[in-house]
Amino acid sequence: MRGWLLALMLLFAGVVYAQSEAPDVPPTFRNVAEEQRFHALTGELRCVMCQNQSLADSNAMVARDLRREVLGLMRDGKSDAEIKQFLVQRYGEFVLYRPRMERSTWLLWFGPALLVLGAGIGVWRIVARNAAKARALPPPNDQEEW
Repeated sequence: MRGWLLALMLLFAGVVYAQSEAPDVPPTFRNVAEEQRFHALTGELRCVMCQNQSLADSNAMVARDLRREVLGLMRDGKSDAEIKQFLVQRYGEFVLYRPRMERSTWLLWFGPALLVLGAGIGVWRIVARNAAKARALPPPNDQEEW
């Protein structure tokens, strides 16, 4: 009985150890240019798990993996555009902080301007309607007192 209990405890200890977060070891760069390119690129990419953090700022496990992936692709000779395209194919346009101007992203680019324009037209119509109502009222009678 004790053997089973010991085996079960060791099994659970292995599972807990496997799920614990390993410390984020910063990458070692070959030169300053590689480091600058890496930081610039990870600053332009969004963590796919976090809502609004760049890949450089996120501490999520997926961000750590993606940083390693980006560095590996850089060392494989891929250009920044090729790396971004690889990540877009894998995770969608969400991974880019500045999505490309395409048909599928027009609403993202022009939606805020259309909302402001629509709100401006709505305010203008309300003001014009109230001004028309004010003109339709009879002029005040100065003879009457309160």
